[in-house]
This record gives sequence, structure tokens and C-alpha cells, in this order.
Amino acid sequence: MNSEASYEGGMEEKEKEEVQTNNQHELLQRKKNAVLVDGVILNGPAADSKMGEKFVEEVSKVIMEDVIKKAADVTEKVCEWQPPEKLKMLLDLELKDTGETYQRLMEFCQNVIKFSVKTNHPRFFNQLYAGIDYYSLAARFITEALNPSVYTYEVSPVFLLVEEAVLKKMIEFIGWKEGDGIFNPGGSVSNMYAMNLARYKHFPDIKEKGLSEMPRLVLFTSEECHYSVKKAASFLGIGTQNVYFIKTDERGKMIPEELEKQVQRARKEGSAPFFVSATAGTTVLGAFDPLDEIADICEKYDLWLHVDASWGGSALLSRKHRKLLQGIHRANSVAWNPHKMLMAGIQCCALLVKDNSNLLKRCYSANASYLFQQDKFYDISYDTGDKSIQCSRRADAFKFWMTWKALGTTGLEERVNRALALSRYLVDEIKKREGFQLLLEPEYANICFWYIPPSLRNMEKGHEFWEKLSHVAPVIKERMMKKGSMMLGYQPHRDKVNFFRQVIISPQVSREDIDFLLDEIDSLGKDL
Repeated sequence: MNSEASYEGGMEEKEKEEVQTNNQHELLQRKKNAVLVDGVILNGPAADSKMGEKFVEEVSKVIMEDVIKKAADVTEKVCEWQPPEKLKMLLDLELKDTGETYQRLMEFCQNVIKFSVKTNHPRFFNQLYAGIDYYSLAARFITEALNPSVYTYEVSPVFLLVEEAVLKKMIEFIGWKEGDGIFNPGGSVSNMYAMNLARYKHFPDIKEKGLSEMPRLVLFTSEECHYSVKKAASFLGIGTQNVYFIKTDERGKMIPEELEKQVQRARKEGSAPFFVSATAGTTVLGAFDPLDEIADICEKYDLWLHVDASWGGSALLSRKHRKLLQGIHRANSVAWNPHKMLMAGIQCCALLVKDNSNLLKRCYSANASYLFQQDKFYDISYDTGDKSIQCSRRADAFKFWMTWKALGTTGLEERVNRALALSRYLVDEIKKREGFQLLLEPEYANICFWYIPPSLRNMEKGHEFWEKLSHVAPVIKERMMKKGSMMLGYQPHRDKVNFFRQVIISPQVSREDIDFLLDEIDSLGKDL
């Protein structure tokens, strides 16, 4: 776009003059027939709808040109890096007493896009989400424009039915004959929901009487679990000291024998074990806990089994890879985030519950009479908002529904299979190239590896070697960010010094992007 189009939003001067003339005419007309209250004219709307419509139209063009059409263009930068203080100055973030001009607003929109990370870029590998799904994006445009709140059928008829249909299909893929569920703002919230639901199932009096009459509750999860399990225990008043972290094997999987030992320990201490959170796709290593063996222990000791499949749940759609989640049908609840591998757009996260006796509603309902009236003219079972700890709730299921409608189950399965095939290709290339070393053979899309620069390749792997290697990944990350060529995460883990964690999700990623990744790391780090 040229500068005039950028700043004026493509508005011709004549068009602007006509809009202003019409606005002035309408204002004069309202003043002639003015109804005043406290000095405020109440005639007609206060908002300038014509100018607003024009602004939305012009911004949509900018989004189409600068975000959507460039989503697959590898010649574009992943990010236009600026340090925080400089970025504050570039963006002019101060909120003022008077509104900005149309020209400045358009400039703000362009700068937001310019300086934001392009998570839809084929070389954005930084998180457990990436890429752009056009059908989900269109669904988001629709829901943002309609601005629904999914709690009652009367205000959100379409989206409540969509959520019901999506949940039913997800339950089917878990392997349950029936179930319940709700979409939440994040997998962390889904894990908290499940923990609280399990506590209510074991101790239903807690809803009214609170913690004062409860025994000391203990829950179990692996050392490799998502940090949200610990946060949930803190938030719910269970206490982080009452989270027993179970040892994992060298691949990051929970060891069932260690779980049983800890359950027995808790019982001997006089505590009340009630909840086990297994993980299907850990954040760093992508490990899948042995669900069948864990389920055996949960059944033996009457424990609620929750599976945090926020990351790995999408493998259920692949006939080739669903064996990773063998035994998930034995869980009492499952967290599954379609916004990760299936690219439904952040946020799109479901908690699925095997119990179909209205347990969710009994646990969370507050029976607000102004919202959930019992004498409505339609079937009030469709007023599902009382199953949620939220009141206002986004229509997140619609994004996933639209993608599923467009691609079909087969298309979603291909998306999973292709991501894991590309992961396999990357592993094979790492093994071939000098200076690259895998931490372990992956079983999912998390590829963890070190880059060893030439200066360290002949050094004995003692303390000095690992100390020097720990600084390599951070320096390469800084260089790639400032160059804008790609984004790739790194971290230390247990006794392992900083390594790269590559995650492949987006169908926009190609073999060429994988080759570029390794070439670029070598180029950015060979002088270290």
C-alpha cells in the first residue's frame, strides 16, 4: 500500500467530505427536535456508524494484505524485533483525553501488525500452536462481529448447538459412549475444572461447607506435568504441598509403580487421595503417560483419573498415531485443546467428562434467576451456562466446528499425520548432520536437540563442555529474533543444559522449511 492509502485508509477526499456533510446534516436535524436529559441530546444514535463501517472495511483490507496473504510467504520476517522501551515510543501507547484522527488509527493498526510476531509464519516454531487455519479465522470474524455470549439458548442459539455437536464428536473419539463437557479459556482452566470436579465427586458437601470440614486432600501427577496442575491446587485451596509429583522414566513418562507407592504413602499418612492427573503429550519432551496402567491403579484405589491431553489429544484423530493415547477411554475427564495441533485458533479448549449425570452442572451451578429462569418458553436444558464457572463465555467451539466442517475428519487426520511425518524427517536430518545431537527419540512433534558449534565438537564432554554449550542456544535465539528469520524455543530440562525444542504443527511448513531451520541454526551459531 502507498503512504496515502496507508494513512487515509484508501478513503477518497470526496467520500470523506460527503460523509462529513451527511453527519453534520443529521446532527442539525437532531438538534432541531432535541430531547435533552442532563444536557445530553437523546435523539438518534451517538455513534458515527458510517465512519465506523468505513474504518472496519479499511482495516479488513490491511489484515487481508499484511497478515492473511503473507501467511505462507517465507520471505517475510517472523518478527520485527524491537526492545520494549523503543517499541513503546514507536507505538505511541498513551491514552489521551481526545480521540485520535482516522489517519492515526489506521497507522496504529498497521504498526500493531508490523511489530507483532507472525505466529502464522511457516518458520514460527516457538510454541505448541502455530499457523493459520482460514476456516477457523473466518469463524472468528463471525463471532467477533456477532459478539455472542454462550450461556443461554435465547441469546446464543446457534453456538450452543454447535458446541453440543462438537463435544459429542470429541467424546466419540475418546471412546466414551456418552459424556458431557464444556469449552474453557485454556487447558490450564480445564485442568482446574477437572480437579475441582473430582473433589466435588468425592466430597459433595464442599460446595456449601467449604474446606473447613474436609480431610487433607492429596493429588498425584508426574514430574513432567504442566505447571497448571500445581497452580490449580493452589487456587482451589488444596495446597501445593499436597501435590505428589511422581517420578518419570528417561522418556518423561510417569512410572505406574511409583504412583502406587505414593498413593499408599498418602493413605498411611491419613490423607485422602482423590485425583490423578496423567499427561498425554508433555510440554517439553512430548511424552505420553501409560494410561492403561495408571487407570488400573485409579480403579484399585477409587481415584478420579484426569488426562491432560491438551497437547496430545489431537492424535486421537489419527488412526496411525492414536495408539499414543491407549487407555484414554478409561479416564473420568480429559482436557483437549484443538487450538494446538488442529489449529482452531486461540483459544479453543475443551474439558470432556465421562459422567453424564449432570455432574458438571451440580458442581458449578449457582442458579442465577435472572439468567436461568425455569419457566422459559423453550427447553431449558439448552441453557448450559450454569455448567461453567464463567458467566460470559466465548463461542470457541464454532472455530473448531468450522474447520472440521471444511476439512472433514479425514482432513484433520491428514493434518496430524503430516506434522508427525515432518517431525520424523527432522529427526532423520539431525542424525545426518555434524554438530546436531538429539536428546532422545521423540514419539510426538516435540523434537529436542542441541547444536554443538565447531569450537566444541572435539572437546571432552565434561563440566566445561556443558557449561559452554548452555550458552549456545540463547545466543542463537537472540540472533534469529533480531534477524527475524524464524522463531524456535529453547530451555534447560532437569540435568540437561539449554537445548532447542522444535515443534511442528502448521500445514504451511514444508520440507524446505525444515532444511532451512537446520541451515540457519548452523549459520547463526558456527562462530560460537
